[in-house]
Amino acid sequence: MNENMLSDQWKSLAPNIRQHWNKLTEQDLQVSAGSESYLIDKVEKRYGISHSEAEKQVREFEQQMSKHSKSKH
Repeated sequence: MNENMLSDQWKSLAPNIRQHWNKLTEQDLQVSAGSESYLIDKVEKRYGISHSEAEKQVREFEQQMSKHSKSKH
């Protein structure tokens, strides 16, 4: 999933994102509005992990959501 796909599907993915990273606030998601880099930064800060680890987690989440989305079609 790329930045455009993330922003295009943001509203439908937001509940899954909050479930996956429950330390993110509703405001975090509203401000992020589909920005992958903002999401990575927020995951890094809220969970106290490295930027590369946050990036890895977001990419893995995107892959899971992409596979899940394709399996529904």
